[in-house]
Amino acid sequence: MLYLLLYPLHETFRHLRFLRVLQYPSFRITMAFATALLLGLVMGPRLIRHLRLAQKGVANTRAYSPDEENERKKATPTAGGMLVVFALALSTLLFADMRVKYVWAALVVTVGFGFTGWLDDKLKISKRNSQGLKGRHKLFLQTLFFLVALYAFFFDPTRASHAWLSLDTNLTLPFVPTRVFQVDVAWLYLPFAYVIVVGTSNAVNLTDGLDGLAAGPAAVSAGLFTFLAYVAGVTINGFNIARYLNIPPVPGAEELAVFGAAVAGAVVAFLWFNAYPADVFMGDVGALALGGALGILAVFTKNEVVSAIVNGVFLAEIASVMLQVPFFKVTKAMSGNGQGKRLFLMTPIHHHFQKLPRPWPESKIVVRFWILAVMLAIVGVASLKLR
Repeated sequence: MLYLLLYPLHETFRHLRFLRVLQYPSFRITMAFATALLLGLVMGPRLIRHLRLAQKGVANTRAYSPDEENERKKATPTAGGMLVVFALALSTLLFADMRVKYVWAALVVTVGFGFTGWLDDKLKISKRNSQGLKGRHKLFLQTLFFLVALYAFFFDPTRASHAWLSLDTNLTLPFVPTRVFQVDVAWLYLPFAYVIVVGTSNAVNLTDGLDGLAAGPAAVSAGLFTFLAYVAGVTINGFNIARYLNIPPVPGAEELAVFGAAVAGAVVAFLWFNAYPADVFMGDVGALALGGALGILAVFTKNEVVSAIVNGVFLAEIASVMLQVPFFKVTKAMSGNGQGKRLFLMTPIHHHFQKLPRPWPESKIVVRFWILAVMLAIVGVASLKLR
């Protein structure tokens, strides 16, 4: 928004020549990150005070924690993810070129998923229990916002092929050169993209079980997708980085990098208050929004498959639940005595480490998951060059 409003002024007013710097995506990416970070740090204390007053008497405990931790967390307010959604949305609107449809679609998905999470958090607080919005209602709203974003910005009935979607429906594999493997999945791309976006959103929500556990890897992933969006869309003095790296070019993706930087800045600001011991919990409003943002960045930057590596921490969390439930049911049916077996001591998998005979402290689990997120991000970057 600032780019569209202020940049033209440098041509009219000589003393405003410095506004030419807004034409550079790298500058606006940096400013989007810094603005989201500053907004979050400034607004955080006031929001936390408001949430404490609004949620007084509501016990915000998690699935499992030591007794002394449960006592502390009962008084910790939730729904702090509103800070993330507001900071990233405002920062994006200020510094992204809003003529690029990718940015609008990403905001619709992120804010829409955040709204879904806000409804869930609001019900939990008002009813003073942990039930909230029913799972099928969450899924319905997530599906609705996903389809609205794609229909509003990418439906093109004039196209000769794939008339319903003006998106690149080709898929590539990490570590495999585009010239070796690139397949057009045609109409299957829509359900595939849906699984990535909604799956990532719910995976981040499952990961949000310990102080700082979801925010740390989310910041790492958002930072990496910012880089991937930048190299997919920018051309410097005629040099096309995407062509050099042999990755699919995405015209306009540099503006998605502005959005990604805003996400990263907002999450880092939230982590200031969410690090152990947390002053506030993210809640569904933040977790669903962040997951939606990471999922849509993966789709729009053509890193759908690579996102399984980059978001590996979140994938492991949701996979542990998806494996645990059927394994328990099958072994229970086969046992003959009604006793089922478990692959993990408890899921999502971060709780498994709290149930070990020698349990890991919460802070150790969180930091080790952060380290894994960084390692996976490095692998994701390496997959580009090895293509």
